[in-house]
Amino acid sequence: MKPRKNTKRVPSFRKLLRTSQIKLDNKLKNKQYKQKSAAKKYRKEQKKLREAVRDAISRKPFPLEECKKKQVARKWEEKEEEEEAALPLDMMDEDDLKLMEDLAQKASFLTRDLSSNEPVHVKKRKHESVIEKYEKVPRRLQTEPEKELIHLLPIKDKSGIIPQAVEKPVLNVAHDEEEDTEDMEEAEDFNEEPLPVLTPEEMAAQRRQKLQERKMHIAALASAILSEPDSNIKKLKELRAMLMEQDPNVAVIVRKLVMVSLMEIFKDIAPSYKIRPLTEVEKATKVKKETQKLREFEEGLVSQYKFYLENLEQTIKDWKQRKLKKSNVISLKAYKGLAEVAVKCLCELLVALPHFNFHNNIIVLIVPLMNDPSKMISELCVEAVKKLFKQDKLGYASLGVVKVISGLVRGRNYDVRPEVLKVFLHLRIKEVELQKDSEDIAPKKKFMTYKEKRKNLSRMQRKWKKAEEKLERELLEAEASESKQKKLKLHTETLNIVFVTYFRILKKAQKSPLLPAVLEGLAKFAHLINVEFFDDLLIVLHSLIASGDLSYRESLHCVLSAFHILSGQGDVLNIDPMKFYTHLYKTLFSLHAGGTNEDIEIVLQCLDVMFAKRRKQVSQQRALAFLKRLSILALHVLPNSSVGILATNRIFMQTFPRMDLLLDNESQGSGVYLPELDEPEHCNAQNTALWELHLLQRHYHPTVQKFASHLIAGAPTEGSGALPLDLSQRSATELFETYCMKGMTFNPPVASVTSRRKDTFLQMDSFVDEELNKQLQQHISETVASKPLDFAKHLKESSLT
Repeated sequence: MKPRKNTKRVPSFRKLLRTSQIKLDNKLKNKQYKQKSAAKKYRKEQKKLREAVRDAISRKPFPLEECKKKQVARKWEEKEEEEEAALPLDMMDEDDLKLMEDLAQKASFLTRDLSSNEPVHVKKRKHESVIEKYEKVPRRLQTEPEKELIHLLPIKDKSGIIPQAVEKPVLNVAHDEEEDTEDMEEAEDFNEEPLPVLTPEEMAAQRRQKLQERKMHIAALASAILSEPDSNIKKLKELRAMLMEQDPNVAVIVRKLVMVSLMEIFKDIAPSYKIRPLTEVEKATKVKKETQKLREFEEGLVSQYKFYLENLEQTIKDWKQRKLKKSNVISLKAYKGLAEVAVKCLCELLVALPHFNFHNNIIVLIVPLMNDPSKMISELCVEAVKKLFKQDKLGYASLGVVKVISGLVRGRNYDVRPEVLKVFLHLRIKEVELQKDSEDIAPKKKFMTYKEKRKNLSRMQRKWKKAEEKLERELLEAEASESKQKKLKLHTETLNIVFVTYFRILKKAQKSPLLPAVLEGLAKFAHLINVEFFDDLLIVLHSLIASGDLSYRESLHCVLSAFHILSGQGDVLNIDPMKFYTHLYKTLFSLHAGGTNEDIEIVLQCLDVMFAKRRKQVSQQRALAFLKRLSILALHVLPNSSVGILATNRIFMQTFPRMDLLLDNESQGSGVYLPELDEPEHCNAQNTALWELHLLQRHYHPTVQKFASHLIAGAPTEGSGALPLDLSQRSATELFETYCMKGMTFNPPVASVTSRRKDTFLQMDSFVDEELNKQLQQHISETVASKPLDFAKHLKESSLT
């Protein structure tokens, strides 16, 4: 049988040259490692053996007496040395010396604690065991630390591969610690040096310098962010960190500047859409670099905007709760200024970024501050909400604010400021409803159905028609950015919440100061109320007036609300509002030129709705009675109110026939005019005359004179007695506001009178005595000072003569 052939391939010479040296080196290293481990193991075994032998030797018993003798002899020698140093032996008796020697022979006297009752050798054994344990601890010599090697890449030359290694540097920890302690000591020595005392001028200069440095830093960061928001979004964090300025000299001003700067930055760099968080799937997908950069920018912007709003909120809360931080950098008094700036920033963001993230959070912060005790903060928040209502075309922001206000009014048990509810008057719901009606009237474009196309069009025409309709649909979607139905739904929901708030106050808080605001709101939105509620609402309004608990201003609002309801959709109702006419007729004489002069505007609005818009339902007797009473009222109010009332009388005379009866002195019919009677239908106004117009013709205000002369002439529209266009084309309320005297100025301005030349001393000389006049002239002409004039002496002499 042949031997088995070796199939193993013999490596080539080139391969041997390449790998043999490395293998040999590895084998050598492994062999050295095994030898070292074996030697280490052998050393451990030898060490254990030596410790065992040492323990056996230490446990070998010794005679007790020998140990005692050694110890007693050693201690006795020490005792003698101490006594020789402490006491002179010649002063002791022989008996005492003998006693001391006897006691010294007993080892227990030296080793035993006299206060204990333990046996003599207990403490000794314990002491010996401690020593033995200490002796058993192996001695270790202080050796140098082993140097670690760092293996580098080998070098290959003609002789072969040369391994390379470098020693790892060992840090001298002790030396570093000594250097640290020296640095700390130097710093302590430096801190112990007294700080230089600065004068007030130097402190002010130092503060100005710090403030200028902070301003420059804020400006540099802000300009960098605004120039490239995508790249420098991280600098927002650095700028926001300055809100925590700790230098008490400039902390308040720096924080205010940073708040305003960040507010302006966010207004500029915030996109025109709401940023939503990314889903897990979107995060996992790979995107382009530009998209990734945009995502990082949006994420950083939203997070910094959130932190900024939290800082503003915390500032306001600290001020409201009268809290101070532990650092006490800012005083409690300065916190009010910080809180005002924070509120201003929130109001600006509320108006400027209604589409951006966290807008609802800003609404929740701002709305309760509308009822703040501080008048300034309350006015800031109210004005911001009004601006938001006026510019909100879609209705999302308005709905959010209305919900929060309704919850606030209900939560505070209707104990809020009237200004909180008056902001409802600035909602844009009426305009949208009018647009909706016009859209319903306009015909909607219809597209052809599939059957109509199949019947009337060829195949190619159907294809073109399909593409054309698709394009038209896209254009319609692009033209209408928001669905009209969705907008109408939002406004309907908003109005429902407003009316629920109003009706709650009418039902549960009729004596609340919110009632005028409620009635004013009902007067504005009455045309949007469902007709089914009109009867109940009119009954509630009349019961409020009849109760007598309302002021004249609140009752005027009730009347105005009732007639707004009846002039809109209420025309279809068969309701006689005579009781409201009677109440207004009765209330007119409660107005005068004092504090109630401003309420004339509400009266003018009521008269416009009650007579101009319901002229067919008003009798002649009622119109005559109101015309006479308004003319009497015009004598007792300020010029702007007189102008508004006379403008209303002009409408009466032009709208209703036979109003010129009151321009004649002759009575029409039986009876006498009863001005004190509060029933306009039964006061016999046709039997009087408008003699008040003759008094108003001599009024000091030129516009009142013009209106009075115009009415005496019969209120003609043409001719010499007609009014100029700037007066005739304006409504009564516009004239009332135009000639208002709130600014303490006369409108029109009074013509300037040319000042006459006054001759000095000419008229006065006639009243001065001749002799006294001579002395005065002499005194004036003299250049050198003379004796002073004695006027008392001169008066005595003149009285004697």
